[in-house]
Amino acid sequence: MAESSDSVSLDVETIYLGGKEHIVRTGRGSVSVIVYGDRDKPALVTYPDLALNHMSCFQGLFFCPEAASLLLHNFCIYHISPPGHELGAAALCPDDSVPSVDDLADQIIEVLNYFGLGAVMCMGVTAGAYILTLFALKYRERVLGLILVSPLCRAPSWTEWLCNKVMSNLLYFYGMCSLLKECLLYRYFSKEVRGSAEVPESDIAQACRRLLDERQSINVLRFLEAIDRRPNITEGLKTLKCRTLIFVGENSPFYAEALHMTAKLDRRYCALVEVQACGSMVTEEQPHAMLIPMEYFLMGYGMYRPSQFTGSPRSPLSPTCISPELLSPESMGLKLKPIKTRI
Repeated sequence: MAESSDSVSLDVETIYLGGKEHIVRTGRGSVSVIVYGDRDKPALVTYPDLALNHMSCFQGLFFCPEAASLLLHNFCIYHISPPGHELGAAALCPDDSVPSVDDLADQIIEVLNYFGLGAVMCMGVTAGAYILTLFALKYRERVLGLILVSPLCRAPSWTEWLCNKVMSNLLYFYGMCSLLKECLLYRYFSKEVRGSAEVPESDIAQACRRLLDERQSINVLRFLEAIDRRPNITEGLKTLKCRTLIFVGENSPFYAEALHMTAKLDRRYCALVEVQACGSMVTEEQPHAMLIPMEYFLMGYGMYRPSQFTGSPRSPLSPTCISPELLSPESMGLKLKPIKTRI
C-alpha cells in the first residue's frame, strides 16, 4: 500500500464555496478532494453516488442551516469524488482499465494517509455508500462510524443489472443524453421531485439535470462499470463494529437493499431511518429528515450543535470514551424498526 509520502498533491488554488481542492495522486489514479473547515477538527469523509460529486449529492444537506451547523461545527469535511467526477473534470483516457471497487476503496486509504488522518467518520450515498462500507471492511481501524444513504451491499439484482446495461449503452453510444438523465433521476429521486404530466419537475431535479450536463460520459461509464461488477459483501457486515446509521427513502429503487443491509449488520451498532415520500438521495430531497437522527448519532461521540455544545469543538471522535450503553440504537434516540418521517 502506498503511503502518504508517495502521494503527490497538486494544491489547486481553486475555491468552491470556501473549500479548497486537492488533487491527490494515488497508486490507482488521481483523486479530487474538496476540503472544508478546520483541519484540526475530526474528519468526515463523503463519497457520492453515480454521476454525482459533492455539489450535486451533498449540497442540499450542507445548505440546510441546522445540518450545516451540526456537521461543519464538529468536523472538517473531506469530499472525495470518484475518478473524473470532480467539477470541471476532463475525460479519462479510454485506454485506461476500469477500476475495481477495491481500487476505489484503496484510493481512500491513500487520501487519508496524505492528509495525515487517523480514524474518520464516513458518509456515502448508494454507490458511494457501498465504497465506504467496503473501505470500512478492509480498513476497520480507520473508520469510527458510517452514515449511509440508500446503501448497497449485495451484487446487482437482475433489475439493477438490466438498468445498468441500458445506461452503459446510452453512455457509450449517445453520451449524457436526455434518456440517460431520466434513468439517473429515477435512481435519485421520488416521483414527486421528478414531476409528471400533472406536476411540474421540481427545482431540485432541474438543478441536477444541469449538473449532469457537466459530466464526461466516459468518466461516468467507468464508475458505473466498477459498481456493476461489485461483489456481495453481506457476509462481512456482521463483523463491523463501528456504529452505522442508515437512511433510505421509501420510494428508493434500493429500499429493499437498505433493509437487507440493516438486517445483516449487528443490531447493537446499527439503526435505520426510513424517510417517507422520498427517493434514494435523501441528502438532496429531504435533508431536514436527517438532522435529528444524526444529532443523536453524533451525541454518542460527544458532539452537539453549537447552541448545545459546552466543551471544545475539537473533541476527539474516540469510541474508547463511549460507554457501551451509548452504542445502542436506543441511546441514539432511534428504534430498530424504521422511523417514518414526513414533510
